[in-house]
Amino acid sequence: MALKRLVIVGAGGFAREVAWLIGAINQVTPTFEVVGFIVTDLTRLTVHDSKVLGDLSWLEANLHTVDALANGIGTPGARLRVATELEARFPTLEWPTLIHPSVLFDRSTATIGHGVILCAGVIGTVNLVVESFAMVNLACTLGHEAHLGRGSVLNPTVNISGGVQLGSGVLVGTGAQILQYVRVGEGATVGAGAVVTREVAPGDTVLGVPARSMEKKT
Repeated sequence: MALKRLVIVGAGGFAREVAWLIGAINQVTPTFEVVGFIVTDLTRLTVHDSKVLGDLSWLEANLHTVDALANGIGTPGARLRVATELEARFPTLEWPTLIHPSVLFDRSTATIGHGVILCAGVIGTVNLVVESFAMVNLACTLGHEAHLGRGSVLNPTVNISGGVQLGSGVLVGTGAQILQYVRVGEGATVGAGAVVTREVAPGDTVLGVPARSMEKKT
């Protein structure tokens, strides 16, 4: 079976981590050939690597050589914007779900969207819902019935308790904990190390233990 020719969107640190994740998948089951990286704006490129192919014009010119894309952008807003644009511009390209071989969860009861990335060491339980383009970084835990909205991002070592509902584009900082059945609204940010015990409004930023809105802290 031919390998899927895949291009990673982005060229920063997380994009290179995605390449490593794909390498780990290939060690178990050869699936992908990473063609290289593309960026949306070459003028903002900070990493100069021979594997950076160019910008979106490269993809347009070489569409016949690519089967799939992976989203290597680590911030929710940009991740969602780029995913929405590229889905519209290149509807024939696949966005495979990328799950590191070390990840554990009950796949028989899970609903996992396209373009989802689950990094090394993630442990989930049952009845998970992870919407398209959500990303769960290293060593996070996901409790029963946890629901991660489209393009939401969990940074390393986040703990999500059972029944938690995250809206689209939510960012949860490193080491944060969200307690059971709490809802976090669309576009909200949970600061690193925060412990969220109550609902977070859409677009709000909460910090601390227990987490409080930034507006209320100032």
